[in-house]
Amino acid sequence: MSARRYYQDAYTTTFTSSIVEKQIEGDRVALILEQTYFYPASGGQPADRGIVNGVPVLDVSVREADGAVLHWLAVEWAGAMVEDTAVTATVDWDRRFDHMQQHTGQHILSQAFIRVADAETVGFHLSDNSLTIDLDTPDLTRAQLAAAEQLANHIIWENRPIQVRFVSRQAAQTLPIRKIPDANGEELRLIEIENFDLTACGGTHVAQTGSVGLIKLLKADKRGEKARIEFVCGRRAWQDYGQKHHLVAALMAEFTTGAPQLLDAIRHLREETKETQRLLKKEQLERQRLAAEHLLLTGSRVGRFTVITHVVEPQTGTNLKALALQLTQHAGVIVLLGMAGAKAQLLFACAADARDGMQQLDMRALLAMAFGLLGNGGGGGSPTFAQGGGPSADEEAIRGALAAAQTAVTQLLRGGVQ
Repeated sequence: MSARRYYQDAYTTTFTSSIVEKQIEGDRVALILEQTYFYPASGGQPADRGIVNGVPVLDVSVREADGAVLHWLAVEWAGAMVEDTAVTATVDWDRRFDHMQQHTGQHILSQAFIRVADAETVGFHLSDNSLTIDLDTPDLTRAQLAAAEQLANHIIWENRPIQVRFVSRQAAQTLPIRKIPDANGEELRLIEIENFDLTACGGTHVAQTGSVGLIKLLKADKRGEKARIEFVCGRRAWQDYGQKHHLVAALMAEFTTGAPQLLDAIRHLREETKETQRLLKKEQLERQRLAAEHLLLTGSRVGRFTVITHVVEPQTGTNLKALALQLTQHAGVIVLLGMAGAKAQLLFACAADARDGMQQLDMRALLAMAFGLLGNGGGGGSPTFAQGGGPSADEEAIRGALAAAQTAVTQLLRGGVQ
């Protein structure tokens, strides 16, 4: 079992140690060292990364059988270390310090929520790009969120010392510990933020609260009976501020206004956009109404029927279904519509009365015939309304398919009983 030096010292990153065991598993090899400063993934905190004798450490974990810390390397490096009995290792400090800032910030924020909202932390997750805690209440007000954030940052700015100590589980029962874990043996490692928070934890932490730098809440979501709080600390908070400052600066330049006026400018633009869209829709409906009237007047007359064949231009924004429904409100109307493009569209429909005495009139059958002429594609529907999409087709091909459908309809109507 490896001696875990990070328990007492999270700041040492380069060390030497003896190899006590090597374990090969699949495409990885694990080194077990006599002592290590590498933190293995546990308790919601990711594992450290770094190098051992110049070889990258891909992961660090704990062997359940005996608690040994496994330093995982790519298996191709196993041969290079066959004769090694001692190594020099270096922990990736940037990653380690980031985790120290985030994890310590979590302790501070969890205690802040207890004091402000009597909300206990029941879940914690830290990854390379997110940091969250789950609280045992879904009902947090905006004022409580702001107060917890403010209290947490005051604790950071006071630069309170953080101490690590070990106590027996029995002794822990007499201490004001935020949460005593159910497992982890008879000895507990305690992280104490002076006169603020005391909790059992095996993670890596900074030595003073000031090293956390800053805590910023990003989002609070209800998750059933819990609230999930997403936040950032330290370097991540600085990076988040930088990204948002860049965005705000760009918006200020775009709207030629100051930051306090940005929200009003965006709201005004949104209202203008809504009004423009409303007017555009009104204009499109009017154009469609006029187009429908024109098509009704120019359609081909066959007895009591009006056969309308029309190729819709994509740039007009015309909705084939809406146009067809509008036209087929008129008695005896049969509509054959098409649109060219990367995916050709066909829509055939007829008024409800058009099939009276003309049961052979079937829009589905006409659609299948038209797509057969185009070479591919298909759709479905009913005898009175059918639509579908096909392969790429230009306007000439669409006109040809519609003309064939119109010829078939005309022959059917002329041969029927009028």
